[in-house]
Amino acid sequence: MSARTVARIRETLAAQFTPEVLDIADDSALHAGHAGARDGGGHYRVHIVSEAFEGCSRVMRQRMIYAALGDMMKLDIHALAIRALSASEAKTQAN
Repeated sequence: MSARTVARIRETLAAQFTPEVLDIADDSALHAGHAGARDGGGHYRVHIVSEAFEGCSRVMRQRMIYAALGDMMKLDIHALAIRALSASEAKTQAN
């Protein structure tokens, strides 16, 4: 099920934010036995770079991602670590 969840996260975020970079990692195996994992929700890590985040605070970016993922945050995702950067921030950090 987690491979399908990763695919759904990828499709949803790609459609919403047209990212330059979108990496998604499934860390669910690291949390086996955890209450959220027992209930079917996985643990994921997202690294996304998009122009859509330009001028947005870190909190606003996280809210945008949570909103885009909608019900997945309640049903399929127990924990989501987010690294969301604007394109200009990503270029600055690469130098």
